[in-house]
Amino acid sequence: MPIQAIILNGGSSSGKTSIVRCFQDLRPEPWLAFSVDGFVDALPPRMRDGDDPDANTNTNTGIQFDPDGEVTVGADFRTLEAAWTAGVAATARAGARIIVDDVFLGGAASQQRWEQALAGLDVLRVGVHCDSAVAASRESRRGARTPGMAARQAEIVHQGVRYDLKIDSTDTSAADCARLIAERIA
Repeated sequence: MPIQAIILNGGSSSGKTSIVRCFQDLRPEPWLAFSVDGFVDALPPRMRDGDDPDANTNTNTGIQFDPDGEVTVGADFRTLEAAWTAGVAATARAGARIIVDDVFLGGAASQQRWEQALAGLDVLRVGVHCDSAVAASRESRRGARTPGMAARQAEIVHQGVRYDLKIDSTDTSAADCARLIAERIA
């Protein structure tokens, strides 16, 4: 059976979004792109700014980007993330090919959430690795990123995660990385 879903996991600024765009351009059939960044952008601003504390515990319920690059998420974020993941999976079940760009902050636990949502579908799991110094350099050029996030996430997002394909974007162009993925689904 042909691959219905591709999940790319890598740290911030590892090149996932560029790889996804190149992959879409490369393939003759349409692939819908979904990104955790798009999901985060869809949240109410108060949930992205760490200004949405739980009244009982005074802990953040959304997503918070700390000055040192650490990212923490709260209960409301997880609830909405589960709904988003289920919706992306439903899109694949409805017949669309999907490619997802995610950051597994929880390592294997994050992968497990996707595994459950995509159960029964043929999925290609891709690890996008990038040297932390290179990712940090990309991060600084982007401007819209929290400094330190790329270096902090470069390795932690891969801990305990199983892949069908590992690619390294440190010295490999997004187009060449996309070709490696395309070869696996041909």
